[in-house]
Amino acid sequence: MSTPEAVPHRPRTVPPGRRAATRLAVGCAHLLATQPPRRIRALLALLRRGARPATLDEASAAHSTVVAVSLSCGGQRGCLPRSLAVVLLCRMRGRWPVWCVGVRARPPFAAHAWVEAEGVPVAEGCTRDYYQRFFTVE
Repeated sequence: MSTPEAVPHRPRTVPPGRRAATRLAVGCAHLLATQPPRRIRALLALLRRGARPATLDEASAAHSTVVAVSLSCGGQRGCLPRSLAVVLLCRMRGRWPVWCVGVRARPPFAAHAWVEAEGVPVAEGCTRDYYQRFFTVE
């Protein structure tokens, strides 16, 4: 049985230059998502060097852009490529949000990847204690 899901896909709302950069970040995120967690963490640790912490507004804007441009990142099962695309897009702008991987702290059990900025999960609609972190790249 499938569950219907409405995914916000509005690529034309993003200016062409930013749309191209976002598509590049999404493509790289999909490739990176095929790698083992250790390799993802190592690469992200290298990429974050020299970047300033992202503000909540900057990370939220990157998230909104990724979701608007990429249909695959907007769905419920797109958390890993979506979170990677958000951190890569922020990095293109010289910023770095906290990339997190973990599970829900409350049933039902589910693995999840998300981004935090200023100690707040970006566009998750929940408090920070809703997820139990396994590891982060700060």
